[in-house]
Amino acid sequence: MLTLLGFAMIATFLVLIMMKRMSPIAALVLIPALFCVAVGQGAQLGDYVIDGVGKLAPTAAMLMFAIVYFGVMIDVGLFDPIVRGILRFCKADPVRVVVGTAVLAAIVSLDGDGSTTFMITVSAMYPLYKRLGMSLVVLTGVAATANGVMNTLPWGGPTARAATALKLDAGDIFVPMIPALAVGLLFVIALAYVLGRRERKRIGYLTLDQALAPETDGETVLVGAGGAAGTAGNGRAKGGRAARGGSSGAVFGDGPEETSGTPGFQGLDPDRATLRPRLYWFNAGLTVALLTAMILELMPIPVLFLLGAALALTVNFPRPAEQKERLAAHADNVLNVAGMVFAAAVFTGVLTGTGMVKHMADWLVGAIPEAMGPHMALVTGVLSLPLTYFMSNDGFYFGVLPVLAEAGAAHGVSPLEIARASLVGQALHMSSPLVPAVYVLVGMAKVEFGDHTRFTVKWAALTSLVVLAAAVLFGIV
Repeated sequence: MLTLLGFAMIATFLVLIMMKRMSPIAALVLIPALFCVAVGQGAQLGDYVIDGVGKLAPTAAMLMFAIVYFGVMIDVGLFDPIVRGILRFCKADPVRVVVGTAVLAAIVSLDGDGSTTFMITVSAMYPLYKRLGMSLVVLTGVAATANGVMNTLPWGGPTARAATALKLDAGDIFVPMIPALAVGLLFVIALAYVLGRRERKRIGYLTLDQALAPETDGETVLVGAGGAAGTAGNGRAKGGRAARGGSSGAVFGDGPEETSGTPGFQGLDPDRATLRPRLYWFNAGLTVALLTAMILELMPIPVLFLLGAALALTVNFPRPAEQKERLAAHADNVLNVAGMVFAAAVFTGVLTGTGMVKHMADWLVGAIPEAMGPHMALVTGVLSLPLTYFMSNDGFYFGVLPVLAEAGAAHGVSPLEIARASLVGQALHMSSPLVPAVYVLVGMAKVEFGDHTRFTVKWAALTSLVVLAAAVLFGIV
């Protein structure tokens, strides 16, 4: 009976989330509360929730202050020189542009928020793609895949959810996975190089001065060498090639002349009031020290980010009114993430306290062939690809992962291995239709979601499999 009710509770939660009938926070609270009453344990609901909240408080604190910290670093301009440097590196070579997209998305992903990453990446790179006539699905695909790999950071969401669901330390999950994730990131950069070569073969490349030539007729027009006019509006010459650097070809954009130092090519407002150029090296040093302390596990991650956020706010914005303004600017992200974690306390508390997880795990153990039991970590890694694509991270980590962990424990596989394996599908997950940030990405890049999906899914799935293979090779899972 508990087995059926457990699966019914998970299925109800997933269906309501996928159909957008309820918000994740409401579903995480109300659905388990109703099922707790249905199994006759409504009187214990309060105990389950209080116990869960107490255990999840450190995770919520980590996410809250990590979002504040990296939000402040973006506000004060820590990432501005990186953006400008990548744009100077890119020039007008499609290969460099695509590789620069991957690098920029990976770096900005350190803030742990996909929406912020996509806003900065698209703002910086979109003008180059547009003026060079490059495929915009390459921009969205590379940015989403790079962000997916980096989304496994402890403050990014999936690692915190895995730690929350299995009551583990986020550092114990993430730190051993760094070599495998590094391989995945290198693969994304290599993929970007290959895709950039394809774009260079298709459209050629120009010098940056040619790419930034002023407009003449309001449309994107490529004039090939020898004066052969190409098609208007798509940045292609006849035969699909642009004029090579040094020829007479030029790309004409849809705005006034710009250089790599203008706002349109920096992606971030260079005159915003929150910039703190005199404190740049302090902020850079603080960030490096914070990440180093996290990797070395000198202190618990929530404490590190709490101290880092407080110090960053105090030094960069000494006036209380300014600090209040910065906190208010990032309040939406903080509230959404922290609220999700505390709401999950109800879901995981009921699932565990009522005994549903144990009964479902017993059933799952009986369904898995005996030969596959010792390989539950590998099974989890493979399942994470389709499951995290077709369902939300909340559904997978709070609904499915505890069951897989219980099944693995019956065969001697530690929950840590299961948790680490569950992260490999994130490169594909970031292009899921259930991820709100992906709509920010395709919207800003003016790409149809269907086009993005058709282009990205195969490359993102391959990236996830590379991460899984590296994790197995290194003995991490």
